[in-house]
Amino acid sequence: MSEQTYIMIKPDAVASGKIGRIISRFEDTGLVIERMELDTLSAEQAAANYAEHEGKPFYQGLIDYITSGPVVKMVISGPDAVAVCRKLMGVTDPAQAAPGTIRGDFGLTMDANVVHGSDSPDSAKREIGIFFGDLK
Repeated sequence: MSEQTYIMIKPDAVASGKIGRIISRFEDTGLVIERMELDTLSAEQAAANYAEHEGKPFYQGLIDYITSGPVVKMVISGPDAVAVCRKLMGVTDPAQAAPGTIRGDFGLTMDANVVHGSDSPDSAKREIGIFFGDLK
C-alpha cells in the first residue's frame, strides 16, 4: 500500500551542497517525490512542527537553527514510505547512524543531522499540512 511522508533537508545540508545526493537516495529506492520546494521556514511553522519539544532546554536553539536558512521540503510517496525513509535516513544521532544512511554519511551532530522525516503516517499528515498547507 502506498503512503505519503514528509521529508525536509535541513539548512546545514542545503548550505553545504548536499541536496542532490540526498534526494537521489530517496529516488534510487523507487520512492516518488510528489512535491518539492526550497523555502525558509517561518518561526510559526517551526514552532508547530516541534511543539512537543516546547519548554525543553534545546527548543529555542532548534527553532533558531531550522529557520536559519533555506530547507528543501518534500512530500514523498511509495509503499511503506515512512518506514523506508526512516531506514534510509538512519538514527537521529549521526555518530550512531550506520554508514550508508543519509545521517551516517552526511551528518555531523545531533543538531546538524541534515534531514528530518516523519516518524508515522499520522505525523506525516500533520507535517505535510504545516509545510504545504496554509501556515506561513
